[in-house]
Amino acid sequence: MCTEDGRYALTYNGEIYNYRELRAELESHGCSFQSATDSEVVLQALARWGADALQRFNGMFALGLWDSHKRALLLARDRYGMKPLYYARAGGAFLFASEVKSLMEHPGYKVGLDRRALVEYFTFQNLFTDRTLFDDVRLLEPGSFMLVDDDGATIEQYWDFNFEEPREPSLEATDYADELDRLFRQAVDRQLVADVPVGSYLSGGLDSASITAMASAQIPNLKTFTVGFDLQSASGIEFYFDEREQAEHLSYLFGTEQYEMVLKAGDMERAMRSLIWHLEDPRVGQSYPNFYASKLASKFVTVALSGAGGDEMFGGYPWRYYRAAVNANFEDYIDKYYAFWQRLVPNSSVKQMFRPIAEDVGDVWTRDIFRDVFKHHPDQLAKPEDYVNNSLYFEAKTFLHGLLVVEDKLSMAHGLETRLPFLDNDLVDFAQRIPVGLKLGNLAEVVRLDENEPGPKTNVFFEKTRDGKLLLRQVMSRYVPPVISSRAKQGFSAPDASWFRGESIDYVRRRLMTKDAAIFDFLDRQTVHDLVQEHLDGRANRRLLIWSLLSVEEWCRIFLLGEPPS
Repeated sequence: MCTEDGRYALTYNGEIYNYRELRAELESHGCSFQSATDSEVVLQALARWGADALQRFNGMFALGLWDSHKRALLLARDRYGMKPLYYARAGGAFLFASEVKSLMEHPGYKVGLDRRALVEYFTFQNLFTDRTLFDDVRLLEPGSFMLVDDDGATIEQYWDFNFEEPREPSLEATDYADELDRLFRQAVDRQLVADVPVGSYLSGGLDSASITAMASAQIPNLKTFTVGFDLQSASGIEFYFDEREQAEHLSYLFGTEQYEMVLKAGDMERAMRSLIWHLEDPRVGQSYPNFYASKLASKFVTVALSGAGGDEMFGGYPWRYYRAAVNANFEDYIDKYYAFWQRLVPNSSVKQMFRPIAEDVGDVWTRDIFRDVFKHHPDQLAKPEDYVNNSLYFEAKTFLHGLLVVEDKLSMAHGLETRLPFLDNDLVDFAQRIPVGLKLGNLAEVVRLDENEPGPKTNVFFEKTRDGKLLLRQVMSRYVPPVISSRAKQGFSAPDASWFRGESIDYVRRRLMTKDAAIFDFLDRQTVHDLVQEHLDGRANRRLLIWSLLSVEEWCRIFLLGEPPS
């Protein structure tokens, strides 16, 4: 879309929820509009206010604005990274796109594996830097913009998370609760505005139930979507993973039109090639259930509301937050936090794992990568609340961003737009100022849980401490039944620990336990075999590592060996 005078041209992917307010403001300055779209509001706002307009946008976006007078390109990404924006240089050209596959169309770009990113991924099952698995392809960081002209390229951060205690508390606990109530209802209202069918994901958890409660009050027979799992071969610890019973009860209470899908062990294998083709850049978690959830929802609606962001904004992972005794030395805090963080590969196996690429990655220090997440963050640690707020910052910058990349890629693979009410700007700004004592109850206890076994461990933790998202639980108890508002955190996970040892064992062996797997150009075959065999023998739960190995193997086959899906 171009401005009437032809100076500015916009390419834009996203949805701005406050565009009507911005349009009215622009019209008061004399701007005229030829359409009723948010795209034109984005274009006119950028033309008038430049990069300062980015601060005003409440929504999700990746965009490029070309200024033909200055011969300058502005690239920008939303606050939280809900929409991806990749860039690369090839053959003297500067390339940018929402998908890496678009960059690959340029004859000057040759696909390769970024070996440093591989180490990062197999350390954190995520990428904390702007790297991708594709050599020389970078992902513009959330809340940032890039200016590209004949003199080169510069990147600036226009927004960042800032979790901090109120310096002069002026609100009582009841005031915080009432304001959270108002802002959450406002966020859902904003994101229900659409000229296409809108539905909602619905699990048995607090976040999706809260959104569904609000949305169903405005949309009669709201369509809701739940993915469950066939647990016939699951072990005892995995019976928590299927939430269909709770979702069906909530659907009954809220009067929604409920649709369900049940995943079986073989569904992962069937989806893997297509999933990695669309995902391009593996991130956190075992994402194939999200792939099927998007596929289900896309059959009935064009927009789906998701509860992503609720945990990160309101303290949903208490067992992850490092709440040790206060220590004024920030570097010591980083060392302890880094040692505490969950890893895919045991420390004892890291050196052997990357032996084939040791010369290329010998100077990669993942502790420094971990530390750099805080590069724009103050390093003051004066009281226990500061530790928690640092953890909330870290989660939002890393884990949440990984979730958002996965969510967008897999929903758009099915032509579905996912909206995230918990990441409304006004709600996030407020959530960051809520005192830690209203989110969490125990600021002294350090708990370590195995992320490979999220269901029962988190339930035991919650039953013991009743900790996590306390204010949100209190407010949402006004709208959802007590059995939901008081329920422990449950991740969206399949019983793959059992499936990898049972129905999917042949798939795992066929892909990973052979000498000619593509990953062994970069990873040590014997080390991989030993780690996988530990899981198959029941000596360790390495479901997340096996998923990551399968994902990278598929990535190598698709993008390096040229085996895309049919």
